[in-house]
Amino acid sequence: MLDADQWAQVVAQAVRAPSIHNTQPWLFAATGDRLEVRLDPARALAVIDPNRRQQVVSCGAAVHFAVVALAALGVAAEAELAPDPADPDHLATVRVTGSREVAESDRQLAEAIARRHTDRTPFLDRPVPPGLVDQLQADVGRDGVWLKPVSREDEEAATVFLLDQVEQLEQRDPGYLAELHAWTRTDPAAHDGVPVAALPEGDRSQRPSNWLVRDFLADPAAAPASAPAASADDAPPAVERPAVLLLGTMTDDRSGWLQAGVALGRLLLQVTAAGLAASPLTQALDQAWARNRLSHRLSLVGYPQMMLRIGHPAGEAMASGRRPVAEVLTVG
Repeated sequence: MLDADQWAQVVAQAVRAPSIHNTQPWLFAATGDRLEVRLDPARALAVIDPNRRQQVVSCGAAVHFAVVALAALGVAAEAELAPDPADPDHLATVRVTGSREVAESDRQLAEAIARRHTDRTPFLDRPVPPGLVDQLQADVGRDGVWLKPVSREDEEAATVFLLDQVEQLEQRDPGYLAELHAWTRTDPAAHDGVPVAALPEGDRSQRPSNWLVRDFLADPAAAPASAPAASADDAPPAVERPAVLLLGTMTDDRSGWLQAGVALGRLLLQVTAAGLAASPLTQALDQAWARNRLSHRLSLVGYPQMMLRIGHPAGEAMASGRRPVAEVLTVG
């Protein structure tokens, strides 16, 4: 049995989970031995996420962070991912099952919660250790989720092309731009949304990477900046070398989305504990037609739910704000 202060500690860690546009679309209700996780209907993204798939994935990551936070307190818990058709906003229940000895790995993962931040800046030109990707595949498999590295040349070319195509189409949609700007924050003390200070600076066309992160600040009416003239004596720019990973499920419903979210939370904490960083490449998954095309081009079995780039960070990523625990948690 946990008291109100302990549940507040757990939820303070759960809300550190990533969410699309940092909308933090979750609500929590705690009793002595359980934590109910619900979707917050006030935080919907009608344009980019009309069926709330990406927000349900976000809530699944928060569920996993809660389980990790409990383990670090010496509390054994299990997550029941059971959306109720009669109550579609109820997503999961985290049940306390007893006590446990706190292992060093529990402490490391709990510490990774505070250090994990979405890093949209270019990574260093160092490859991700292949053994880490193999370990991540094994880890997320425990959640019933598959992980596919996008590593073959033809797969990378098809994915990069689709990513760029969707980004260009979305940037021409006034509704999409209005929603994007509504969740972009200039106040560094804001409790939600994506802070401008956390976004990459400069002309994105000069970014040394094929992988296009979502552009929160582009003005589609502006003419593209011309690249500076290159000199024969110029050294080639350092090119980031991320591993690009697809997470997917065998079903494309709320249960599957939650599974993907739990696996995403597990993956991100492992990546952070290994000293690496990650950021989403979800434009290619925003639209149903793009998801279908990606599945066809990569011959996927199942449904892609999340695409990430992971790599060695060049510096410390800025943390985005979080809603106060009192705003998202009720204790009964």
